[in-house]
Amino acid sequence: MFSRIDHIGVAVEEIEPALELYRDSFQLTVAHREVVREQGVEAVLLDVGESHVELLAPLGPDTPVGRFLAKQGPGLHHVAYQVSDIEATLQTLKDAGLALIDQQPRTGIRGSRVAFMHPRATVGVLTEIVEPAAGTGGH
Repeated sequence: MFSRIDHIGVAVEEIEPALELYRDSFQLTVAHREVVREQGVEAVLLDVGESHVELLAPLGPDTPVGRFLAKQGPGLHHVAYQVSDIEATLQTLKDAGLALIDQQPRTGIRGSRVAFMHPRATVGVLTEIVEPAAGTGGH
């Protein structure tokens, strides 16, 4: 069902200080940077082999990542798995009785299609499934 770990999402208060760590100290290459208004974040993807670390800074306090930061503070936000057919995967997850946050895919970074599973269904880990946009080769 899942072909690989697409990315690990890390919630941060601000992108630039986090980039100093991930880009400069860890020497990871920035693959993409985008404001995803639908999700209320500015996101930066950094390459780690075939996968990415995704830094997520909220556009405001009343966004999912803004609320997460207020409650949990900065840190690991979610794990995302790449899939080839997000509709089929969502159906398989529904059929298995797993709690979904998204019944239908929504737009993610770089035109990908994404959906989240509820942490109560995934031993406390917010889990995202990602179908990359054609031609991007990944999230």
